[in-house]
Amino acid sequence: MKNILNLKHDFKSSVVVFLVALPLCLGISLASGAPLFSGILAGIIGGVIVGFISNSKTSVSGPAAGLTVIVLGAINTLGDFYLFTMAVFIAGFIQILLGAFKAGELGGYFPNSVIKGMLAAIGIILILKQIPHALGFDADYMGDESFFQTDGENTFSEIFKAFQYLNLSAVIISFLSLAALFLWDKMNKSKKYSFFSNVPAPLFIVLIGVILNEFIFIRLFGSRLDQAHLVDLPIQGGIISFFSEIQLPDWTGLLNPGVYKVAITLAIVASLETLLSVEAVDKIDPRKNVTNKNREFIAQGIGNMTAGLVGALPVTSVIVRSSANIESGVITKASTMLHGLWLLISVIFFCNWLEMIPLASLAAILIHVGFKLSKPSLYVETARLGKAQLIPFLITIVAILFTDLLVGIFIGIISGFVFVLKSNMLKTVVVVNEGPDYLIRFMKDVSFLNKPKVTSIFQKIPPGSNVTIDGSNHVYIDNDVIAIIKDFLEVADERCINCQIIKSSFAINPFFKESNETT
Repeated sequence: MKNILNLKHDFKSSVVVFLVALPLCLGISLASGAPLFSGILAGIIGGVIVGFISNSKTSVSGPAAGLTVIVLGAINTLGDFYLFTMAVFIAGFIQILLGAFKAGELGGYFPNSVIKGMLAAIGIILILKQIPHALGFDADYMGDESFFQTDGENTFSEIFKAFQYLNLSAVIISFLSLAALFLWDKMNKSKKYSFFSNVPAPLFIVLIGVILNEFIFIRLFGSRLDQAHLVDLPIQGGIISFFSEIQLPDWTGLLNPGVYKVAITLAIVASLETLLSVEAVDKIDPRKNVTNKNREFIAQGIGNMTAGLVGALPVTSVIVRSSANIESGVITKASTMLHGLWLLISVIFFCNWLEMIPLASLAAILIHVGFKLSKPSLYVETARLGKAQLIPFLITIVAILFTDLLVGIFIGIISGFVFVLKSNMLKTVVVVNEGPDYLIRFMKDVSFLNKPKVTSIFQKIPPGSNVTIDGSNHVYIDNDVIAIIKDFLEVADERCINCQIIKSSFAINPFFKESNETT
């Protein structure tokens, strides 16, 4: 019975992920300069193969927007797409080795504030990037995450330009779709009507968009959206057509040093993006499942070896599809696998139907996902945690918005570590002052990074003071800091400062060992 209930939730979430994944797979392959079919194949592999091997119940894999620049550059450098897929195959093997050597444990070192900032930034980017599609301006590909676009525009200029090409039909579809999605959420929370909890909202939205465009707009406006504003699939449909598109890699690439260079780059960047995505998805999973990241590397590696063999784009765990999966109530990884199966079935049997879907409907779905990733409550909760959490969180958001995911995350991680170091440094040396009496207590680890603070503390002590230096409970004190203490003790008599040192038999540094002479 439990499995049946789980399948009910997973079926619903798989449909949502499928509808989100379809335009992203096509858009990312277009932006990568690769055959459009390679993006669909990557989505199928990421869902069925990676989903089956991974132990993550929520993560969804497929072609990633964060790899588009690398893929485009690699294809141009190698001069052939199927030399590139040889590099994807080798990259997959490298990822398996990374998993075997437990490199996935690096994911535990990403600061929480940076992960939260990444999720919020992705949400904002989804909203900003989908506004032009919602207005009927489809010049940029769906799934673009970079601030600067290949068409010379940027995230904000694209929005302003979209108003010059406003399409009334697209605006009506996107506006009604968004209103329906938020109403759906409200009705679903009330639990008064089972219809809203049993039927995937995005599926209903897509059907409404198709009905409006194919039947109602014809009567109202005498025309409908042309194919430029609809989903455009790369094949005609049918099993024969599908398998005819599958191509083996160029095996001569095994002797090409350039292929190995691309493979190493792909393996490192794809693995990093997977770690970030899985870490973020585990954070927002209401059931708090924890993904085995070493196994995830192996799953991604097998997925990419398969992708290289059949002519697909490289795959990683991706945040947008994974977030949509969680928001739709996923329980097990059956949802991920089913979404890959829906991609496979749809491009074989339902190409004509899929090409009726307005991009404005899909834009509304992605805007809705973006809002859930970047809710106002997230900012309020982070602000309550203090500046050490809020500032890296905001820096990460801004950095991702104005660069891209990986560069922004790198900047966010640096800012996060700076605040961690600063916070630790503030707690390592405690000063208590009452009149002429000073207590200087060394706590935790006192590294060379604390030298400026320790020097400043001693410089500010006025002549005639009584100073007690307590190092009895420290964990570690760098010898550079000990040298500063000794320098202070040498001039203390000249400044008429009385000093006492509290030592302990438990002290780590010999200077504070109880057997030493007390000054």
